[in-house]
Amino acid sequence: MARWCYRHRLVVLVLWVGALFGLGAAGTSAGTDYSNVFSLPDTDSKQAYDLMTKAFPRSSGDTDTVVWRSSGDEGSVKDTAVRSRIEPALREIAGMRGVGEVVGPYDAKNAAQISRDGRTAFAQITFTDQANGVPKDLVQKVVDTAQGAERDGLRVELGGQAITRIQEPPTGVSEVVGIAAAAVVLFLAFGSLFAMLLPIVVAIMGVGSGMMATMLLSHVTNVPEVAPLLGSLIGLGVGIDYALFIVTRHRRGIQRGLEPEESAVRALNTSGRAVLFAGGTVCIALAGMLVMNLRFLDGVVIATSLTVVLSVLAAITLLPALLGLLGPRVLSRKQRRKLAAAGPDPAEASGPAARWSAYVQKRPRSIAAMALVVMAVLALPVLSLRLGATDQGNNQESTTTRQAYDLLAEGFGPGFNGPLQVVVPGGADTTELVRTIRATDDVAQAAAAPPAGGITVIQVVPKTSPQSVGTDRLIDRLRDDVIPEAGVEAHVGGVTAVFKDFASVTGDRLPYFVGAIIGLGFLLLLIAFRSLVVPLTAALMNLIAAAASFGVLVAVFQWGWGTEFLGIGKEGPITAFLPVIMLSLLFGLSMDYQVFLVSRMHEEWVHTGDNARAVRVGLAETSRVINCAALIMICVFSAFVLSGDMEGAMAGIGLAAAVALDAFILRTALVPAAMHLLGRSNWWLPGWLEGRLPHLAVEPAEPPAESPAGAHKNTEHIKNTEHIQTAEHTTTAEPERSGTGGATVVHGFLRTADGDPLAGASVTLVSRGGRQLDRVTSIADGSYIVSVPAPGAYILAVTARGLASRAHHVTVGGGPLVYDVELTDEGAGLVN
Repeated sequence: MARWCYRHRLVVLVLWVGALFGLGAAGTSAGTDYSNVFSLPDTDSKQAYDLMTKAFPRSSGDTDTVVWRSSGDEGSVKDTAVRSRIEPALREIAGMRGVGEVVGPYDAKNAAQISRDGRTAFAQITFTDQANGVPKDLVQKVVDTAQGAERDGLRVELGGQAITRIQEPPTGVSEVVGIAAAAVVLFLAFGSLFAMLLPIVVAIMGVGSGMMATMLLSHVTNVPEVAPLLGSLIGLGVGIDYALFIVTRHRRGIQRGLEPEESAVRALNTSGRAVLFAGGTVCIALAGMLVMNLRFLDGVVIATSLTVVLSVLAAITLLPALLGLLGPRVLSRKQRRKLAAAGPDPAEASGPAARWSAYVQKRPRSIAAMALVVMAVLALPVLSLRLGATDQGNNQESTTTRQAYDLLAEGFGPGFNGPLQVVVPGGADTTELVRTIRATDDVAQAAAAPPAGGITVIQVVPKTSPQSVGTDRLIDRLRDDVIPEAGVEAHVGGVTAVFKDFASVTGDRLPYFVGAIIGLGFLLLLIAFRSLVVPLTAALMNLIAAAASFGVLVAVFQWGWGTEFLGIGKEGPITAFLPVIMLSLLFGLSMDYQVFLVSRMHEEWVHTGDNARAVRVGLAETSRVINCAALIMICVFSAFVLSGDMEGAMAGIGLAAAVALDAFILRTALVPAAMHLLGRSNWWLPGWLEGRLPHLAVEPAEPPAESPAGAHKNTEHIKNTEHIQTAEHTTTAEPERSGTGGATVVHGFLRTADGDPLAGASVTLVSRGGRQLDRVTSIADGSYIVSVPAPGAYILAVTARGLASRAHHVTVGGGPLVYDVELTDEGAGLVN
């Protein structure tokens, strides 16, 4: 496929551009229909919500608030000087097209909309549409009209979901900033303008298609408002990174003497395979959110997974087409001149990455200890983690929504911004219950509305703010003590109660979710690397990275460290659904880096049997591209602080911290140091398990068969591969016969030093990339026969009880290869 895309590059490019513009046109004409569905079955707040919906059907439009406060000589908001300015403004707003109703405080029945001190009042504006459907021009006109009534001593602010829309930065600001920062990193890494543009173009095509498709899907399924933001966040990060891995491999191939087309094909057959595996793990991790059984997250899974899939598709189809358009210009002019003058570069890694790798090998204990200390210190704040919900009280102080929130809290009490509804069905007498609620600690006021449909709603205003721990305790007290003691059936609802229940359900189900994604990661790495220790180490590292990143999140957003510098508003609890989303993304991204790092180590280990060399070479050859990819992701994620959305800012900072810690501390220091300390144990796998595991080719595609001369050179450098496990319970395999699809065999006899037949020995044929192709046990006369899928270079390993294990590099031509082996206590010797 890579070769086809390379040669038919114009066709591929036209198809992608056509798909992007087609989805864009459809998405623009259809618009969006995002909806936040917090469905929490079997919760008290859900029962209260269902009862209220039945008795008091909600208005079709969004309701926002105008708040005004008089100070100084203006006196009360009831004074004529204030009313003469506010009432005309409210009448003008009520007459605007798109405004359904305006309920002011100056009617006797609405006297409760004026504070006790008479200095603060509010009016409620109900639009004819929900917040997303209200035109921004109308919202801005409402704000300008209301604030036009201001004068010295009279302050007017507005709050609500529709008002929030005009405070948001222009759409795409965070994405543009993130892409610009990534472009700088790519240019410094590549030194070529064309090479810099490749990953960005691929990411934009993948994310753009994903966003347009998500817009269309919002009409057929519930997609929350935050889903597109999270989809673009993760899509940009992985899209640029995946293209970076492939372009880096392609450039390296050209620098080492390959033709551009052959280099592109090899890059897709090597790094492209890893990208497919990595993208699959990200999608699987995102799908793990379904374990939570929360409908709100279903739309997030759809949006983010779809964007990742399209980003991967762009990387493996559009990118080779673009490489075909550029040809050798993917290298800078300086690099092309050097290649022409000095010839291909050597294959050995060099530079700072190689020196750091050697340093880790020399001092693994001290480096591991320092890395663990850093991660432990950063993880300490996670002990204070409190899940909840953000509201307009967390907005920046300069916004009108935040100031309206503060004015209401000052005039009517902190709990006014998050009242509770105690819903009583069945027409029961609520007089005693209201009296008991009023006498409850932390209750500012409580009043029952007239019954409707046999259902009574008691409005309860707490003394504490919606995000306060005291409000959570009040909800528990009402449910556990006050209502049961009153002897009536009642349910506590309202937005504050809904978010509290959402946080509780998330916290209860989070361990199952973590167990599911950690277990899945362990299984994938077990199959990929044929080792028990490697996936165990990766699981532990994922937990460490998660703890440290959440520690950073708590310190910034919950404790307020650096919020002024970042300009992200007031501190508060961590959004309840964020840990689930962050853990999914962190798991997927960590798996990406683990696969790119360990796959190179695994390949070297299979070829040499030297763990120290394998870890050193793997780190030296992959750390630079991993760190560059991480730096790009950090830029992209951090830019989402500018999104104007608190959840987006939390996800951006949290993921940026997670990627930085994972790449620069875990994968570059702690993982290789731990693997040096564990030694050969890294690659241990019981023989009985080896035969039962399926094979998953994550490693690069096999190189072409070597020339006979090259084969003779390889047989002169036989490497010890004692890591290949002895299989006591394997059976003789039935080989494929020569001539069928290029398949052939290697066969011969195994002898001891005394010339006796060696029965029960294990003979394994391994690809140059480390994948086991066939494994048999020699029979009574010492003979064996293993299947070879095609001519090429392979490794033939022989192990037997009491004898040293050895491996030979063999080159198989078009016919069967006879290869007899003599095993001694000192190793293996070639007989013929």
